[in-house]
Amino acid sequence: MDTSSVNAVLFDLDGVLHTGNSPIPGAIETVDLLRVRGISCRFVTNTSTLSRYSLHQKILSMGFYVAQEEIISAPEAALKYLEQLGHPLCRFLLADDVKKDFSHFRQSNTQAEYIVVGDIGNAWTYEIMNEVFNCLKNGAKLIAIHKNRFWQTETGLQMDIGGFINGLEYASGVEAMIIGKPASAFFQIALADLKLPASEVLVIGDDIDSDIGGAQKAGIRGVLVRTGKFREEYFASSSVQPDIVLDSVADLPNLLGL
Repeated sequence: MDTSSVNAVLFDLDGVLHTGNSPIPGAIETVDLLRVRGISCRFVTNTSTLSRYSLHQKILSMGFYVAQEEIISAPEAALKYLEQLGHPLCRFLLADDVKKDFSHFRQSNTQAEYIVVGDIGNAWTYEIMNEVFNCLKNGAKLIAIHKNRFWQTETGLQMDIGGFINGLEYASGVEAMIIGKPASAFFQIALADLKLPASEVLVIGDDIDSDIGGAQKAGIRGVLVRTGKFREEYFASSSVQPDIVLDSVADLPNLLGL
């Protein structure tokens, strides 16, 4: 793969630069080296358990040099989208820390015009699913922060919210609008922020569907790393073909000839 035209890199966070609260070996040095060589960095994440402020503090605490404005999160994209709609009546199924960012919206559990679903962990119940189902049958629209199948934790793989989104879509007949990766619109936000064409940008991710498949649909080359949620058997059966596969983000400088 010719990388001579690469002027920016979009990094996924969890599974690429860190797992849980631990940096992946060589990740901090890789980001630092790219900056020294004049390659712009943005950090694109579907994480829906932390506000952008909290996410920024977490990344800083691990030793990464990242400006808050360089983090492009799916919850932040959802927030801006709903503000553009004129602050409709909403229900937010979001982690408490993220939900604070949406406190200026009018909210209802039963009359919502838009239902925004992120990660609420063990709070999922049949009662909540049924309330959302009935709202959708009454005309509410469904917004999913993302539709990931699973994610890597420090104790192993964990089911993500994609299964809940699929269930709500199946029962209600309402198709969710996906805000985060793999939606092309999400990657376009990053390109607009960089002020660069897709041909000058790489995406580095551990999720072959959301990171790599989404990037390629947006015209951006995708580099898959064998860390985080990467599983060889899932990779082998996927219809998505990364532009290149690296063992780790620590191998990126060699790929770029730095």
